[in-house]
Amino acid sequence: MPYVDRQNRICGFLDVEEDENSGRFLRRYFILDSQQGSLQWYMDNPQNLPAGAEKVGCLKLTYISKVSDATKLRPKAEFCFVINAGMRKFYLQANDQQDLVEWINVLNNATKITVPKPGEGHSTHVENPQEVLGAMKQVSYKTEIVGGVPIITATQEQGDSGSDQGRRAPNQLPFFLSRSVQDQPFIKAGYCVKQGAVMKNWKRRYFLLDEKAVRYFKSDLDREALRVVPLKEIHKIQECKHSDLILRDNLFELVTSSRTFYIQADSPEEMHSWIKAISGAIVAQRGPGRSANTGLRSDTIPPLK
Repeated sequence: MPYVDRQNRICGFLDVEEDENSGRFLRRYFILDSQQGSLQWYMDNPQNLPAGAEKVGCLKLTYISKVSDATKLRPKAEFCFVINAGMRKFYLQANDQQDLVEWINVLNNATKITVPKPGEGHSTHVENPQEVLGAMKQVSYKTEIVGGVPIITATQEQGDSGSDQGRRAPNQLPFFLSRSVQDQPFIKAGYCVKQGAVMKNWKRRYFLLDEKAVRYFKSDLDREALRVVPLKEIHKIQECKHSDLILRDNLFELVTSSRTFYIQADSPEEMHSWIKAISGAIVAQRGPGRSANTGLRSDTIPPLK
């Protein structure tokens, strides 16, 4: 069960799916620190770890939009709940039903924001989980109306100058994972142009292929992907057969069960390079014995050595 430690932080053990969509849950010790505005997790209780042991992961509370029960989304994961943080969802397993309810409540309370009425000033505060598990310090926020939308940013000091408070650096992630998870070596990266799913407009995006997924970002300066397409969900990768209808050169398609991604490379060579790299990564992940079931064209799969 979550408990309040001597530093007024909510702590306890949970199982977390650190590697997105892997289905593999790992036992971690979680610390909800409202003073620092973060949810951190370690291999074990830091008191039992060597001095200076680094945290495995850290999620900023300001980027958590909702925490909810996920037992129906992950029926095989007992007492499962999900933390929604931008484009990333963190799935966790509690110890029992009461543990599940308490963690959902304290996390939602820690991330709850009250927007002031007009004329009441611009400072808001996060409601802490004091009513549930004990005293917590509050974190201040600033609310600005931009284009009719309330934009809420943290205003607590972070050791920087006052002009930089509450601003997010271009490459700053709303969450952190240890190097073994976050800094995996990539196979191929570069800019391509992709078609939008709804408006069907074309935008230049930065693509990155690693051994588990194809990701694309708004630019190479961003570290938060706009979308992640796991390799296991890709049924086909090939040169687009409808390029004459779409009127785009160097076009290839990446087909999943839910959507077909149309991607334009800068040159024919770059297009074939992407097709070869992605299909090769899929074969490497699934193994040559399963390549025939992937739906990939045989001429796009690099020969195995």
